[in-house]
Amino acid sequence: MDIKMKCAKAALKYIGNGTVIGLGGGSTIAHLIRFIQEEQLDIKVVTPSWETKRKCEGAGLAVIPLSEASAVDVAFDGCDQVDVHLHALKSGGGIHTDEKLVASMANEYILLADESKVVKELTYEHPVVLEVIPQALGFVMNQLSDAEKVEIRMSIDKDGPVMTDRGNLLLDVYVKGSQDSVRLEERLKGLAGVLDVSLFTSVVTKAVVASESGIREMTKHGV
Repeated sequence: MDIKMKCAKAALKYIGNGTVIGLGGGSTIAHLIRFIQEEQLDIKVVTPSWETKRKCEGAGLAVIPLSEASAVDVAFDGCDQVDVHLHALKSGGGIHTDEKLVASMANEYILLADESKVVKELTYEHPVVLEVIPQALGFVMNQLSDAEKVEIRMSIDKDGPVMTDRGNLLLDVYVKGSQDSVRLEERLKGLAGVLDVSLFTSVVTKAVVASESGIREMTKHGV
């Protein structure tokens, strides 16, 4: 069993019958979906990920719209990095606004990660992603003049930028390391026209970390 499968297997103990769970995207989540199916757990799923929704439906799991859920018992997600303070950075999918909504709705928001994703402090090797309404693009870009680099995320398959489901733009913001992550999230999210950012400094309650030597848990109170 590879590391990601071990991590997904370890997550099963947090899932009870009759619960509503949140699922993000990625290969570890895909393994978790298969394990849930094999265990025949009676659960409902909310997810901001199109691919995860498709996999859940293929596995016979009940998926409900996020708008119909008032609370989530436990949610699982991946990340690019997580530090010892449980501050996490997510960059790839561009669905962080909805992922953070799920995290805020959840009694527990648990990251599933391999040991290589864990750092003492976030290094910002990956960009912080902002979902920005188009009308605010010029203003937000000007406010980010102190960043190392800011790029509008462009579509690979069509001419023009990537647009979110809400018709907004994604900005990839590259910042220097050694940041106060809490203050950085507050500053970026506080810009007028920014819906949310891919820094998660207050919502992660636990991380399940897998390595060749086994599984360990990180919590707000220490490893």
